[in-house]
Amino acid sequence: MLISMIAAMDKNHGIGYQNKIPWHIKEDLLRFKNLTLGKTIIIGRKTYESLIGYYERSGRQMPDRNTIVVTKNKNLDQKEKIFFCDSVENAIEFAKKIEPKEVIISGGASIFTQGIKFATLLYLTIVEGEFIADTFFPDYSDFKKVIKEEKKSDGKFVYTFINLER
Repeated sequence: MLISMIAAMDKNHGIGYQNKIPWHIKEDLLRFKNLTLGKTIIIGRKTYESLIGYYERSGRQMPDRNTIVVTKNKNLDQKEKIFFCDSVENAIEFAKKIEPKEVIISGGASIFTQGIKFATLLYLTIVEGEFIADTFFPDYSDFKKVIKEEKKSDGKFVYTFINLER
């Protein structure tokens, strides 16, 4: 089973501010969707709550993927295809039972920091510039092999999609 990570960040590794992404890039959101559909993602509680809030406001369910939420909170509502584990390590062990292909660690900062040692592939979006951020992606300097790199612009933001292997 492949363990990967997906994140968007600015040049300083900033990934969020006050539990929100500092930019809105539609193509990056589509990339996230396309890379995670039909797979299993591991996320932290805050990321889970922000995703659930987004989908509930739009009246939809989370699309076709298994979601493992890392949390110590035992009182979260159980929903279809959503599972809870108390650590990243336990989430990965549980994922091995339900995911034959690829598990994608999808944030937030604490989950990335705990999970990066398990990952062999990164799907990154690097947004040009510096943004106000209070959460950051960990050092990934040991991921040196560039699998794919593509520079993009949506008229408002310039960004690069890059896939890296250890």
